[in-house]
Amino acid sequence: MWECFFPDSRAVSAYEIAYETYYEKGYRGIIFDIDNTLVEHGRDATKRAVELFEKLHEIGFATALLSNNKKERVDRFNKEIGTHVVWKAGKPGKKGYLLAMEKMHTTRETTLFVGDQLFTDVWGAKSDGSIDAGHLAAKAIMTTDTVPKEVAVTFEIGGKKVTMGGMCKGSGMIHPNMCTMLGFVTTDAKISKKMLQEALSEDVKDTYNMVSVDGDTSTNDTVLLLANGLAENPEITEKGEDYETFKAALNYINTSLAKKIAGDGEGATALFEVKIISAESKEQAVTLSKSVVTSSLTKAAIYGHDANWGRILCAMGYSGAQFDPEKVDLYFESKAGKIKIIENGVATDYSEEEATKILSEEAVTAIADVKMGDATATAWGCDLTYDYVKINADYRS
Repeated sequence: MWECFFPDSRAVSAYEIAYETYYEKGYRGIIFDIDNTLVEHGRDATKRAVELFEKLHEIGFATALLSNNKKERVDRFNKEIGTHVVWKAGKPGKKGYLLAMEKMHTTRETTLFVGDQLFTDVWGAKSDGSIDAGHLAAKAIMTTDTVPKEVAVTFEIGGKKVTMGGMCKGSGMIHPNMCTMLGFVTTDAKISKKMLQEALSEDVKDTYNMVSVDGDTSTNDTVLLLANGLAENPEITEKGEDYETFKAALNYINTSLAKKIAGDGEGATALFEVKIISAESKEQAVTLSKSVVTSSLTKAAIYGHDANWGRILCAMGYSGAQFDPEKVDLYFESKAGKIKIIENGVATDYSEEEATKILSEEAVTAIADVKMGDATATAWGCDLTYDYVKINADYRS
């Protein structure tokens, strides 16, 4: 359970969250009720515990541990860790807490209590309903992420104001199905379980499953959609206008979070978006866009701000989707402008300087028009940098 505080060596540290959220509010002591954890988990857990307590002590927190492990083992552990370890018999009780507070010289009003679910207070996962608490929860689930990822919208259904918000984490080992990611979307909309599941299952295909940072999949991914019905709108039980409104909001949330994951890929300096337009079918568009966004050569070119259109056509060509390369138009677009790179498969007389300027932005889009129909698809990824290699070469060290 101690690993809850250190899911990764580059994670946001628990002491930083504690400082931001509780020290400034007047809390001065933290009691960890950690039955059978540190004493059982050996030297590595002890080292991590010492590191945490040293940081908390630097800030000004006093700390104490409660344990019902064998007293002689707790006494031995007490000498190693540099904080107060209070032995207690059986279940947590008032006596143990009072003794811990006495040793820390704190009161109930200035003491945080962290139980077996270690996220509860230090991580801010026990929400008080405030926006700040939601932001803390988004920070709590970060691993190699460099920024918390969250978004919220309000909309109207049946004359009632409805709110929907989401947060996620994901930075490396990200590839469709559904990536190494956690996503949590909540809403106060009143909607049946069946329609809620249908909306999410359908939307995932065009959002999270269109993200790739490094082409590596994982078994560890979850997206949860929760609705409590407190908006009191007419319940959505079937497809119709209200359902479409709900789906539009859900798509905005999921698309925003998917792009945040891609843009915060490990080592990334730019979000790379690939749009396939005028495709023969949705399946063709999806295949082509995914092939381009996962191309290591293309991703490296984006990092170098190099308008290497040959790499994009090459990735489209080996995708397995059938198209005529001699009919393809290709554009690059960003906040700095839009430029046509090839027309009907042939390079235009474009300015390399202008192309480099467009590709130097934090978000870059490649648009390929295959002129075969009216289907489209969009995939999201990022550039491939030296830092990606550094992060993953040192991952366990």
